[in-house]
Amino acid sequence: MNDRDVRLLATVLGYGRDRESALELSTGLLVRFGGLRQLLTAPRESVAAEQGVGPATADLLQALPVVGRRFFESAVDPGQTIRSPADTEAFLLSRLGHLGHERFCCLYLDNRHRVLKFDELFRGTIDGTSVYPREVVKEALHVNAAALIIAHNHPSGVAEPSSADERITQRLKAALDLVDIRLLDHLIIGAGHSVSLAGRGLL
Repeated sequence: MNDRDVRLLATVLGYGRDRESALELSTGLLVRFGGLRQLLTAPRESVAAEQGVGPATADLLQALPVVGRRFFESAVDPGQTIRSPADTEAFLLSRLGHLGHERFCCLYLDNRHRVLKFDELFRGTIDGTSVYPREVVKEALHVNAAALIIAHNHPSGVAEPSSADERITQRLKAALDLVDIRLLDHLIIGAGHSVSLAGRGLL
């Protein structure tokens, strides 16, 4: 069990409790649910039924992932400039990292790397998704994009790119090159982390 998760959860649960009882409750919840992610995505009724929790605290815990996602989503609002790879990673983790099925997404940018649009183009099963380069190019031209960052999640939580991921990256890059649109990166999103294919030298 991650000690930082215990302390963080204790801070959230600590109102109206002394520090030791908050730590004890946090430790018990994380053990019973199997971790922070499992606790925050568990059915509300299951969490509320735990001794020392109750309906109000269960509502608070369920709100935390939503607040977190909204915080990171606001990092790439339309019109904003992509300031760093870390901002892009945090945004994509917030949108894709918690999903149980695969989604393929595009972040369309102008020539100054300002966000034009974020779009979830293809949705798949737990095993994979079908990506059509023609559709990606069509939408990029429609929004007058100069560059793209593409991303998809691995529901397994393992962000290591597959040979199929590398192949579709090269197909998309070739298709976008024909219309003079740059593919800046392809990020594979796992559970709490990502892998950049550009960072691996695969673009």
